[in-house]
Amino acid sequence: MNVPIPNPPPPAFASLRRTLALVYKESVQILRDPSSIAISIVLPIVLIVLFGYGLSLDIQQVPIALVVEGSSPAATSLAGSFRLTRYFNPQTVPTLHAAEILLQQRRVLGIVWIRQGFSRDFQARRARVAVLVPGADVNRDRLIQGYATSVIQQWSQQHAGRLGVVWQPGATLESRVWFNDAMRSRLFLVPGVIVLVMTLIGALMTALVVSREWERGTMESLFVTPVRAGEILLGKTIPYFMLGMIGLALCIFSATVLFKVPLIGSVWVLAFASGLYLLVALALGLLISTVAKNQFVAIQVAMLVTFLPAFILSGFIFDLRSMPSFIQAVTFVVPARYYVAILQTIFLAGDVWAVLLPNGAVLLAMAVVLLALTRAKTRKRLL
Repeated sequence: MNVPIPNPPPPAFASLRRTLALVYKESVQILRDPSSIAISIVLPIVLIVLFGYGLSLDIQQVPIALVVEGSSPAATSLAGSFRLTRYFNPQTVPTLHAAEILLQQRRVLGIVWIRQGFSRDFQARRARVAVLVPGADVNRDRLIQGYATSVIQQWSQQHAGRLGVVWQPGATLESRVWFNDAMRSRLFLVPGVIVLVMTLIGALMTALVVSREWERGTMESLFVTPVRAGEILLGKTIPYFMLGMIGLALCIFSATVLFKVPLIGSVWVLAFASGLYLLVALALGLLISTVAKNQFVAIQVAMLVTFLPAFILSGFIFDLRSMPSFIQAVTFVVPARYYVAILQTIFLAGDVWAVLLPNGAVLLAMAVVLLALTRAKTRKRLL
């Protein structure tokens, strides 16, 4: 009796079946690994909560020393303005010397010195108020000086008429803030946290997991099967891409619900741009794990190449234009730079295509180049 031999499946179908089998195998491995769930689900929430509540470039309730020489109504009124604002937590000090001692002991972060005869000098339009700061933290001290100057100017404008002085400023400043009218640093810092989350899930996690498979010998076992190198890469990329998108959804939910960050742009544009950056991060992680087949080496390289540049050289916290020219040139090869620009634009300004398209094109080019390099480095050989 002749038994018919089934025809082999078409090559494309066989390749798809092998790829799906690898995706299933990788998904099961992720579900069985508590560290993968912690990094992809728990860590994004922890990071965005810590950075959202703990990291702020605004200052409030700054302890300062108020030195008021004399008890004129104008000096008392100006001192009261400092007590009413939410930016300062003043304590009255009798002499400037005592205030300087408090400043040296870091019990206060600034001194406001209202000198003797302030009311008389104010009516004569020659009053001066000294604002003293230590200068150890330049950015913080500039904010303190700026807030103190604003309090003094507002008081002068409100109380000039009461004291019989015609308020005639040299220039009238009219300011308008377009995209962050509350001037809250949290509104642009929280979207930047998404960059760190996507980098952790895409680059660090992929580099760690794949290099661990090299150490355990499971990659060698995979190489003796009929699967191809491209199918192995797809099997590794697809599950972690899905994890990254889940982490993105958690970050967007936390940003909009917990921290009230407005999402003015399109969610679909945000998801597409995030997918491009996630592909770049995944390709970097796979490339690192392919070259450095050791967990310790892979995680150190991934930290230096992906996470630290994403934190320092992306514009997430530090303004890139204030950096030296050489460092500014280096930031052009940091993928997170372009993703931060996209995130802050979509969240605060909307779908500004003049910003989104150039940055998205750079991310797409990076993804193509890095995936091609990873494919070239991934070969079914042990040496």
